[in-house]
Amino acid sequence: MKGFKEFLLRGNVIDLAVAVVIGAAFTHIVNAFVRGVINPLVGLFGTKDLASYSSCLKGPCSVDGAGNVTSGIFILCGSVLSAAPSFVITAAVVYFLLILPMNHCMAKRTTPEEESLETETEEVELLTEIRDALVRRV
Repeated sequence: MKGFKEFLLRGNVIDLAVAVVIGAAFTHIVNAFVRGVINPLVGLFGTKDLASYSSCLKGPCSVDGAGNVTSGIFILCGSVLSAAPSFVITAAVVYFLLILPMNHCMAKRTTPEEESLETETEEVELLTEIRDALVRRV
């Protein structure tokens, strides 16, 4: 059980688990934020819907009423432009709400080996002071 506990408490495993869970939980919120706030701000300079940014690589290009490509080759750069803010917002939430506090807690946590090393260092310093005081007396 000790090895399993060390495996679970290893930083990389916890970081990965936190990122997956929180990333999945915030996906809908972040996508709604991007669609409701970011896209309209971008709409000040162009179209309100980033997904509509596309270019025809090989034409003639045509799309049916449902948005499916019927002919030509479209490059849909708008979907990438829309996904980038979603990624940045999700990464910021994961980092500032979970990773940063966890790193702070892990830094405070000391292992028994570190504690015994600190105790030994204090004892050596104390013994050195006692020795020096005895030498000064003689």
